[in-house]
Amino acid sequence: MDRPRAEAFLLGLLLLPCAGWAQPNQPDPQRATKFVANSAAGLKALQTWYVEETGLWRTTGWWNAANALTVLVGYSKLSNTPDFRPIIANTFDRNSAKSFLNEYYDDEGWWALGWAGAYGLTHEARYLDMAEHIFADMAKGWDDTCSGGIWWKKDNRYKNAIANELFLSVAANLASLTPDAQKRATYLDWAQREWKWFAASGMINEDNLVNDGLDSACKNNHRTTWSYNQGVILGGLTVLAKQSGDTKPLETAKSIALAAISKLTDQDGMLHDPCEPARCGNDAPQFKGIFSRNLAALNSAAPLPRFRSFLQTNAESIWKNRDADNRFGLVWSGPSEVKTAATQVSALDALVAAAEVEGAAKK
Repeated sequence: MDRPRAEAFLLGLLLLPCAGWAQPNQPDPQRATKFVANSAAGLKALQTWYVEETGLWRTTGWWNAANALTVLVGYSKLSNTPDFRPIIANTFDRNSAKSFLNEYYDDEGWWALGWAGAYGLTHEARYLDMAEHIFADMAKGWDDTCSGGIWWKKDNRYKNAIANELFLSVAANLASLTPDAQKRATYLDWAQREWKWFAASGMINEDNLVNDGLDSACKNNHRTTWSYNQGVILGGLTVLAKQSGDTKPLETAKSIALAAISKLTDQDGMLHDPCEPARCGNDAPQFKGIFSRNLAALNSAAPLPRFRSFLQTNAESIWKNRDADNRFGLVWSGPSEVKTAATQVSALDALVAAAEVEGAAKK
């Protein structure tokens, strides 16, 4: 072979796609199938905590149950299974007398998202009606203090990130679901109004992370950047961008997501909240899965290899560190003594999210 032909041949070899290099940047349907199967095993374990008489899960609280409902909905969409619809219906029937309202606007937001998701899965009008009813109560928490936003609790003492992120997300999701054009416009207006206020509130700090809330002077209180506060905003902005036709919210969402992946993970890429392993109480064990769930939603609209890699890494470690009963702990990077329905749901959110970004298409 003469020199020019040899050089051309070698150049051609260099330009050939290398499976070992290309694979990390490409969704893997086989890995998706594995994560779906892992999720199914984890859900079976979750349901050992379910109490049919109450429609709730032992070892966890009220708002956590709304997230359990949400992961059942997410898995059902992903796997196209009707198996969990009776559980969803039972939880609704056992707890709908008080319309899922209480003194906390963020609690209400979790349930509103759960029932909005249930409507998206089943198309049963009662679920959408309930989500709309809850949102109407949340909207009563909006006033001019700090120039807008809703309160965290009905005693009107604290305006924080999570309640307002949920208000944005519920409004945007209702805009995407309601068949009524007038309602759709109203919900979209609320979502845009909330996002305009939130973006100007100062709660997104110079590191592109969301702090917990506002102080008495309506300034960023610089309290903990919990993983779930980096998560809910991603889902809300993703739906808002789609409903409004404005892609700018996606750019903000990507900045927050990348900052969280960079600053809230260890050297192995594993997500942690600062309370681990023993000071997380009843609420924080839920947080990391909420981030993962919403990161997958963002990835569906604005995919980045780093999002996929993060979810893959965390999901694989969760599965590796399960116990003999397929229960998942608080700490995802290794064995964990803390295992409750909340830690199970949180880990399941991460497994379902990993399946989604690996190419498991929702039906």
